[in-house]
Amino acid sequence: MYLKHLLSRQTINGLSRFNGRILSPYSYVYKISSAFTTPISRSIYSSGGYGPTFHNLMYSKLDPSLNRYIHSIPETKLNGSSMDPELESDDSEDATMNEFLSRFVWIMRRKLMEVYPECSKQTMDGMLLILVRKVVSEMEKGGLEQMLDAAVATPSQDFSEDLWKTVWEVSNLVLNDMKKARNKEKMKTFLQSEEVKEMSRFAGEIGIRGDMLRELRFKWAREKMEESEFYENLERLREEAQAEEGEEAQAKGVEAVGNEEVVVDDSVGDGKKEMVVSLPKRHGKIRYKIYGLDLSNPKWTEVADKVHEREEIVWPQEPKPISGKCKIVTENILTMKEEDDPSPLLDEWAELLQPRRIDWISLLDRLKENNAHLYLKVAELVLSKESFQTNTLDYTKLIDVHAKENRVEDVERILKKMNENGISPDILTSMVLVHMYCKAGNLESANVALEGLRSQGVKPDMKIYSSMIMAYVNAGKPEKAKSLVEEMGMRDIKPTKEIYMALLQAYAECGHIDEAIFISRTMDFAGFPPSLESSTLLVKACEQGGDANQARKIFDNMIIEAGYKPDDRCTSSLIAAYEKKNMLDKALDLLLQLEKDGFEPGVATYNVLVVWLANLQLVDEAEQLLGKIAELGEAPSLGVHISLCDMYARTRAEKKALQALGVVEANKEQLKREDFERIIKGLIDGGFSQDAQRIQDLMASRGFSASYDLEITLASKLAGRRKSTSGSSRSLR
Repeated sequence: MYLKHLLSRQTINGLSRFNGRILSPYSYVYKISSAFTTPISRSIYSSGGYGPTFHNLMYSKLDPSLNRYIHSIPETKLNGSSMDPELESDDSEDATMNEFLSRFVWIMRRKLMEVYPECSKQTMDGMLLILVRKVVSEMEKGGLEQMLDAAVATPSQDFSEDLWKTVWEVSNLVLNDMKKARNKEKMKTFLQSEEVKEMSRFAGEIGIRGDMLRELRFKWAREKMEESEFYENLERLREEAQAEEGEEAQAKGVEAVGNEEVVVDDSVGDGKKEMVVSLPKRHGKIRYKIYGLDLSNPKWTEVADKVHEREEIVWPQEPKPISGKCKIVTENILTMKEEDDPSPLLDEWAELLQPRRIDWISLLDRLKENNAHLYLKVAELVLSKESFQTNTLDYTKLIDVHAKENRVEDVERILKKMNENGISPDILTSMVLVHMYCKAGNLESANVALEGLRSQGVKPDMKIYSSMIMAYVNAGKPEKAKSLVEEMGMRDIKPTKEIYMALLQAYAECGHIDEAIFISRTMDFAGFPPSLESSTLLVKACEQGGDANQARKIFDNMIIEAGYKPDDRCTSSLIAAYEKKNMLDKALDLLLQLEKDGFEPGVATYNVLVVWLANLQLVDEAEQLLGKIAELGEAPSLGVHISLCDMYARTRAEKKALQALGVVEANKEQLKREDFERIIKGLIDGGFSQDAQRIQDLMASRGFSASYDLEITLASKLAGRRKSTSGSSRSLR
């Protein structure tokens, strides 16, 4: 009667107060075997309408399901019952049922104990037994999912609506927990998969650590699990479809055999006659569509090939491992001397390893670290190897290395090989050649390289223009440099201040006054106002051009009035302009005026004054200024020594002339044609004919030819010396 009261609506309404709080099923394992150790009154079965069916369910259905647990605990047998041998099998469906019922009973017991704490254990076991019986009966109808789906729509006739809802909620929670547990176990499997380990190892190598690495590993494992589940679902759908097709074929009497169909004729009886019929062939091409894209189009084949090519570029290959005899040959190559021929070793290395391009590059990198000169030698030989797959950029890199060291011959040799192999210089190679030839002063080759750039449709940039302009300036061709500056202006490329100053210096050294002034004004318009440096170059241009008045005008207007303090270089240029016009009084006035303003002459000014005084043969004054230069701790310039040699020779100061001539001969590489002629004339006028002849021979060895008048004068002096019987002529030796 107590269980009848338990199943009444008033008692069941108390179950609606459950708050759904579920304790962890893993805290402990409840042994449900006690539910079957105490006999249940027969009145319980009759009161609920549970007769033999309930009895059979308790002993034949519930025993196996309630005696096996997911936690692998010892099993408890029912009183009066024997274990079925089939229960020992590892059937997946039985294991799932056991796990579900174990969790369900554990949770429902807790709920019932919270609502009916005064009930005894025997009464509690009886209530659980009734609930389990109902759940198992519903599960036998269609499985767990169908039972849960139907529980909401069709309430039970045996239980109240609130109790059935509670049973459904607990069952749903149990099923969700089981799914979570299965997913957790699957996640553990995928976390230990080789692909996830490899990705985690790579992430660790590139610096990913800590929580971020852990999150990435779980993300990759989850993606692998979802992918696996996706394909499992596809496989299950395929099997279901095949099963349906098989049932339909059996219904029609058709048995599928391989790629053929066997049609059975039922009218024959026991002697069935089989007729083999081939399947119809498919017409047309199979069309594959994914997300609306027709992947059967041939263009996707080309896309796949291009993707593969790009992957090889982005993810480069690794060199082959070197071992055995090949390793010994590699060490011999690395330890080779520069004067040795590397060709035999390279051929042997290539025969042993069968290298690819990446293997050659790895060898060259190791050579570059050990010996840079040997690297260049080997790299030039490697360019001719077919397995290296030489391209234009390889030649350009090697040419650039030689060009930076001004090795013109090596560059031209590589260019010759490049042309022999049918590879024409590209834009980068032509630009490197332009810079190299400009730096070497080879204007003809630089122009050829520049025209090669223009023929390829490339317009020179600022660096190309700067190199060409500097080359023309150094070669003493300012007009060519000026034309390039004008070309830059037409292309809206603003020349730098360095370019203007180099061009201004070129005009100053040539003595082109008007062009120098024009460049100075152009600089002012371009945003580079006149400075002390530019004004000094203008004064020098006037000095070289022989216009002393213009030089003084520029000196007063652009230097003094502009607030600049004249330096030694600027003052020396103005005094040199006076010296060429022999305006000694104006030069002295200038020096006196500057000394009042605090100017102190330097080495450059003293050098000009010494040359001027030496030309006037003022020996004492010149030597006094030489003492000033010595006090400053500087040595006189070569031009001063030339003037001193001429002065001492003309004044017949043999010892001092010998000293000055020795300094001049030591710097013979710097002498110009006019310097040689001045020295020879001074020696002839001083009566040193033999020394004059020796200097003339030195002049011829430098490639300079003496003027006709000088040769006649020297020849006459030598002839007169031979006819003279008064004694040998005076000689510096």
